[in-house]
Amino acid sequence: MLLINRKITICLAAILAGILGLQTAQAAEASQQFENLVPVGDPQVAVAYIDPNADFSVFKRAMILDTFVSFRSGWERDQRRGTRGTRISSRDMERIKSRVSELFNSVFIEVLEADDGFEVVGEADYDVLLIRAAIIDLDVTVPDTMSAGRSRTYSANSGAATLFIELYDSVSGQIIGRAFDRQAARNASSMMRWTTRTSNTADARRVFRGWANTLREFLDSHYAGK
Repeated sequence: MLLINRKITICLAAILAGILGLQTAQAAEASQQFENLVPVGDPQVAVAYIDPNADFSVFKRAMILDTFVSFRSGWERDQRRGTRGTRISSRDMERIKSRVSELFNSVFIEVLEADDGFEVVGEADYDVLLIRAAIIDLDVTVPDTMSAGRSRTYSANSGAATLFIELYDSVSGQIIGRAFDRQAARNASSMMRWTTRTSNTADARRVFRGWANTLREFLDSHYAGK
């Protein structure tokens, strides 16, 4: 696990260059300086890479680490300065990050295990694919701070987030896949509605399920040896 922790810092720095504005070709060139990963054709996400020499068919199970979550820079300030003047405490932010992390992991577990898929376990083994994810640049349009007497707010967009995800051989610690993608969380009808914690959760779940389905379909159609 220490090997993975050292690699994640270098890899995240390279991928963030793409998030912050590099063209896809430039991001690909930067990524290929690490771990011999190559771009995935038509990845269904913004950018994705795999190790072409990795044998994904050996993985029958998966282990998902706790998902790191961070807000968009300046998000708290913008909430205070907006028309609603929402007061966001550090406790509010930690609570939101915890809920997002737990929701993300629960959705991925549900999708990966569905239909006799990949059993999600808590320990490394030769047939376990390690999944490490981060939700960064989280932007919640109308956060539920549970403050007394807060006014109703209507919105068609619950927010946006960027997924950074890496796949590892859980025993060797070798990175074998990496991807990132940014999505906006809109309600199903795309119409204005009263925004609540329930509606924010439903919209976030929809985005997370889309990412989880993309990973599951990728593993099933290209590499599943079940």
